[in-house]
Amino acid sequence: MTGLLLRAGAAVARRPSLWVTALRQWKRTTPAGWWRRRPFLPVPSADYLHFRLVTQYGSYDHPIDTADVLNYLTWCKRHDQAG
Repeated sequence: MTGLLLRAGAAVARRPSLWVTALRQWKRTTPAGWWRRRPFLPVPSADYLHFRLVTQYGSYDHPIDTADVLNYLTWCKRHDQAG
């Protein structure tokens, strides 16, 4: 998971137009009170990640493609601008 976060973070870092959207999505998917539960990091819950992976790839253990992360953030940005 750490490798994915670093690759995805590097990909987003090269796209300033997605920075605000990435921060917004990070805040939206970080559970309230994250500091009270392991791993004591502001990351999405395992249940949320499982849901996203199964709906995206059909399997929880499919490797995440950073291009898909960027496409997702682009979609979120358009959705936020439209609504």
